[in-house]
Amino acid sequence: MTVTDDFRAARDQLLALRNNYSEARSGFQWPRFEEFNFALDWFDAIAADPAAGSRPALVIVEQDGTATRRSFAELSARSNQVANWFRSQGVRRGDRMIVMLGNQVELWELMLAGIKLGIVLIPTTTLMGPADLKDRVERGGAAWAAVGSSNIGKFADVPGDYRLIEIGDGGTGADAAPGAARYSDSAASSEEFTPDAPTKADETLLLYFTSGTTSKAKLVEHTHTSYPVGHLSTMYWIGLEPGDVHLNVASPGWAKHAWSNVFTPWIAEACVFIYNYDRFDARALMEQMDREKVTSFCAPPTVWRMLIQADLTLLRNPPAKVVSAGEPLNAEVIGQVHRAWGQTIRDGFDQTETTVQVANTPGQPVKIGAMGQPLPGYDVVLVDPATGEEADDGELCLRLDPRPVGLMKAYYGDPEKTTDAFRGGYYHTGDMASRDGHGVITYVGRGDDVFKSSDYRLSPFELESVLIEHPAVAEAAVVPSPDPVKLSVPKAFVVLAAGHEPGPELAEEILRYCRDHLAPFKRIRRIEFAELPKTISGKIRRVELRHSEEARHGGAPGSGTQVPQGLSQGLGTEYSEADFPGLKSGN
Repeated sequence: MTVTDDFRAARDQLLALRNNYSEARSGFQWPRFEEFNFALDWFDAIAADPAAGSRPALVIVEQDGTATRRSFAELSARSNQVANWFRSQGVRRGDRMIVMLGNQVELWELMLAGIKLGIVLIPTTTLMGPADLKDRVERGGAAWAAVGSSNIGKFADVPGDYRLIEIGDGGTGADAAPGAARYSDSAASSEEFTPDAPTKADETLLLYFTSGTTSKAKLVEHTHTSYPVGHLSTMYWIGLEPGDVHLNVASPGWAKHAWSNVFTPWIAEACVFIYNYDRFDARALMEQMDREKVTSFCAPPTVWRMLIQADLTLLRNPPAKVVSAGEPLNAEVIGQVHRAWGQTIRDGFDQTETTVQVANTPGQPVKIGAMGQPLPGYDVVLVDPATGEEADDGELCLRLDPRPVGLMKAYYGDPEKTTDAFRGGYYHTGDMASRDGHGVITYVGRGDDVFKSSDYRLSPFELESVLIEHPAVAEAAVVPSPDPVKLSVPKAFVVLAAGHEPGPELAEEILRYCRDHLAPFKRIRRIEFAELPKTISGKIRRVELRHSEEARHGGAPGSGTQVPQGLSQGLGTEYSEADFPGLKSGN
């Protein structure tokens, strides 16, 4: 059997058991290859099949209604042209290439071409400025940067020994960046591609900079199997099948884009659907979902929270598969979507470092607020940080014997951080969780976010889940606020839903709601109405909020805490239980 046959057999096994979690979990084993190239061994094999090759692989619809459509066969041939042209420009196997493009067809052409040629791809969001790009060039060791015309000017102040490839309308004549290769020239290259060597399974394919919620971005190294093969688990979580039309709301440059807009749908032989918009419009998004017959939808919690502000019943044919990842979803959002669409959003636990490890899978009962159970191929345990022993409450870890295929190779260029993450026979996620008697795992929070109040250990996510159920609350982040008696007390930073104005009356109402719905030791004691600081990928930076609280209330003696840049003017009006006599009773 060929590697294509072995990969298809593993894929088909999961498809056949997509509604039978117990059998999939017990019977699945990762295909382990010595050599594998996703674009050559899998994508091109689909394209060569007369029936499958003609099916749509990619559909991109713009805000004005214009559309770009490509079949598997068309993308296969075009990516061969790009790979041949790269080779003619001097790009070689192992060269590192920054890829800074929006949701445009060239991104998918280039990804496939890069895999075929053996390039190490460094996906980068178009929101990056020169300082971040300098870090990526230096730490990533970039020799090339493939950039859209509208962003290529950002590299004028980025030093380094790299060459630019300009993609887009500006890439001709005097408009081209000095010395840049013109991507449009690749159209003259041959549609037949011959690789220079077999692709080793452990060769580096992707370098991803994490979004850095608590520290400087880490550089995650993935191979030609850890994502391309590892996303079999992601396919199982979503429940994708051949012929599905999958919409994933994620921006290029982040790992989730490769997850759900490249590898996972194409593993399943599904179509990737993209809707490009300048400003989020729930009604317009749902119109496009109806028009393109979207059957599968994945969005981060931020988008789900915006969607439920609209009339979800406008979507006449809701997708049968709806999932969320990035941060856990609150019960209120899940409930509203179920009432409107008749579908339950299924959470999955993800990291840039791995494919989906834990999730609510098709056909299984969903415990609202829980992440679900370990995915086929992952041996998940919870480890008590104090004792190092396995427990029902602790850090979520992966056993490394056998090592799951969908796990990163290393933190690139950082052996100390790599050793720490892989210590004691486990891969340590840094996320805290709990497990019930049925083996269902519930997210507690990042290890750095969980905090103590008096002698109680509190999960920000649990408290935020209650807050967001109040109709005035659109988003919330809970952090410890220093307190001379209790060490710290829970404080909520709240973003209000449309139609609500901040003020003492609403603050008292929300605090009272929390008093009525939380145990006394968990109650929110302070509240502030504010915009939430987020990473460039949309994750809440609770570390900044913690620092602002330490600056406001003193923090630990001698800590020298400074107000983070950007928050020095952001210490708004704080409301406390003590401000409202009616809330003073109780502990």
